[in-house]
Amino acid sequence: MTADTPRRATDRPGDGSPFALGLLLRRAHWRAAAVMTEALRPLGIELRHFAVLIVLADRGPTLQRDLGAETGSDKAGIMRVVDDLERKGLAVRKAVPGDRRARAVEITPAGLELFDAAHVAAEPLAERLVAELEPGEPERLAELLTRFAHPENRDA
Repeated sequence: MTADTPRRATDRPGDGSPFALGLLLRRAHWRAAAVMTEALRPLGIELRHFAVLIVLADRGPTLQRDLGAETGSDKAGIMRVVDDLERKGLAVRKAVPGDRRARAVEITPAGLELFDAAHVAAEPLAERLVAELEPGEPERLAELLTRFAHPENRDA
């Protein structure tokens, strides 16, 4: 490549384009999602279901529209996920006092049980995900990604 040749974005090691970091994060996401999908499959749920369970386990009852914002799902997508979770007995919709149109979604005891089982199932797979890293690097990677993903917490 000559000095006059424009850099073209890739996700290969050593790419110096301004898109390189985003492309590497995308590839890392695909790899991590594949591993977590493998952990969730025997439990009968997908990552999209687990993403909602994460919010519900962390925050308690949550407005359905807020679940969409928290998980990056559109209105129709979050409705399908909540429908699936209700069908499986993992979450329930409840009326919100004072707002006839709003529904809060709440995790059920079965949902919490599955949520905990997912963590147990994911443990060996998560270890495999970082097996190529040196001691201390998985923790460092998590620290860097946390700072990258949550810049608002930088001064906290």
